Amino acid sequence: MAEVTPSGSGGPLRLSGPALDGGMQIRGGIGGITFQLEELVGGAEKLDLLADELTAVETVVQRIQNNLGPYRLDQAVAWTEAMSSLTRSCAGIRTVRTELQAISSQVRDSKRDYEAAEAVTGLFANMGIPSLADFEHVRLDDPLWPDLRGTDLVLRNVVKAKREILGIAEAAFPALKPRRIVVDRKESLPVDFDGSPAALLERARIVDARGPGYMEVIETVSDGQKAYVVVIPGTQAGGDIGGANPFDVAGIAEAVGHGSAEVNIAVRAALQDAGAERGAAVVAVGYSQGGIHAMNLAADPLFRSEYDMKYVLTAGSPVGGIDVPGDVSALHFEHRQDAVPGADGTANPDARNRVTVTLLDQVRTPDGEDVGLGPGHRLANYQEAARLASASDDPTLSHSTAVLAGVLGAGGTATATRYAMTRTPAEKLSAPGPRLQPAQAPSSPKSESDRQAATGRMQG
Repeated sequence: MAEVTPSGSGGPLRLSGPALDGGMQIRGGIGGITFQLEELVGGAEKLDLLADELTAVETVVQRIQNNLGPYRLDQAVAWTEAMSSLTRSCAGIRTVRTELQAISSQVRDSKRDYEAAEAVTGLFANMGIPSLADFEHVRLDDPLWPDLRGTDLVLRNVVKAKREILGIAEAAFPALKPRRIVVDRKESLPVDFDGSPAALLERARIVDARGPGYMEVIETVSDGQKAYVVVIPGTQAGGDIGGANPFDVAGIAEAVGHGSAEVNIAVRAALQDAGAERGAAVVAVGYSQGGIHAMNLAADPLFRSEYDMKYVLTAGSPVGGIDVPGDVSALHFEHRQDAVPGADGTANPDARNRVTVTLLDQVRTPDGEDVGLGPGHRLANYQEAARLASASDDPTLSHSTAVLAGVLGAGGTATATRYAMTRTPAEKLSAPGPRLQPAQAPSSPKSESDRQAATGRMQG
């Protein structure tokens, strides 16, 4: 298809791969190959319509030729000129029509060939056979930390058996099984919030610093329209696995194996308590494990029947295997040195509504800081990437961040309500009870900084 071009158009049609902007690789969205092919096929359909119209014109020209009748000696010059003109016109129309039909056909063939190539690549990847491009991700300078693509390849076949693996794990460790989550509103306070990707990830940092098991609902108002942001932290290690904190290591099992069933219900209860009416616009943001929960919210038909999920932002999260409707936009941040996003063994899809930004710069854990899950998984890296994404001139990123701004507006003062999420003890599983704790008078400091000063807790 790359060499197909209408006569005199000035150049061939070409597809472009993932864009590079500084240290970011940008895949999917309106610059993705899938969207490019969809647009080309849409153009091919218009070419088909034009070809049909030219066929009708060609028929009319032939009819006029037939109506000229046989050669007439008394009008030889006029008849010859008319017949010659009609013949040339008919030939020209036929040439253009044939060319349009050929371009349309080859565009469709190109899409079919691309899909076939993707299927073959996926087949080999599912068998654990890497492609040559995968070796670009092999890093010899830091072999102790697996990278994004390497983890994806290694775990691809393991993830296919995740249900069986989780079933065995839950049978051996019943604490891993999801349990009802009780939601307790703790405080509501005004916060400065500009609605950007960086601001969203900053909220994830602040909520994590608030304490284990906390999540946040932010109410924003733009042009008189309310929208709500659900902020979910990453995995909070420490304490008993499968204990009271739904975002501990056992929370990963619920997110990956059970579609965040209990977390989804708890988030709906928090939104209702925060005043979100049915049909309200929602944005979900999550880091690491929190990103899986955020995407599971967008994929949950029950949640979407109550709220209008508009946008999901994830950072360092393995979410390639979670399908969301086409009207939900998603922006995913990954780092080449971060193995966690590849833990599901599935690359994020190249789709119009999903943009994946992969950070390519080499990073190291700052001296004195906990290594954690490796230098690439640090939230600070993703916060910086979010700032770069907002400042980027790349059309795909500009479009994605514009969608987010369209939901949340230009920002200003918003209201953040914090909730403590607590798993029901295992011995109380059979005892029904309320999802939401009885309403209490929440503390309402004048601002977030006032609250920090009052409690003496550093946010982050």
